[in-house]
Amino acid sequence: MMLTDSAPAPPQHEPPRGPRRILRYSWIAVLIAAIYVAVVLFTRWHQNREYEAKAKAQEKAQQRAEDERSLENLGGTTFAIQSFYAMPGEIHRGDSVDLCYGVANAQTVNIEPDTNHDVWPSLNRCFEITPKKTTTYTLTAQDAHGQVKTASLTIQVH
Repeated sequence: MMLTDSAPAPPQHEPPRGPRRILRYSWIAVLIAAIYVAVVLFTRWHQNREYEAKAKAQEKAQQRAEDERSLENLGGTTFAIQSFYAMPGEIHRGDSVDLCYGVANAQTVNIEPDTNHDVWPSLNRCFEITPKKTTTYTLTAQDAHGQVKTASLTIQVH
């Protein structure tokens, strides 16, 4: 009897077990994690852009409101004589009085009778005068379109 060496049977293909199997499918987990991170980053970037756009729009609205208030405080866009007054309105001969005027959107301003002071378009300007007798002063303002407005006041001198 002969002992024959039997050749080992060819290995059958078995699915890998243990760490090899984990490594074979780990790329799926990495891909899912990468997709999740990309979605989170994109979502946060998009929300940040929306937040910045809202903040910018709100800032523009506040600036516009502030600009409108400033324009209104400066007389708006209409041509007008806003004020023309004297303080005090009655004086004794030889006393002085402050003559004040304010015009909005005027191109030229004139006061008659002549006060010996230069006048120009201003929102609020005062100067001192000393009338010798009761006098009626007339403020005439003209805008760039040729429209004219007037106002008068009388200073009583006793």
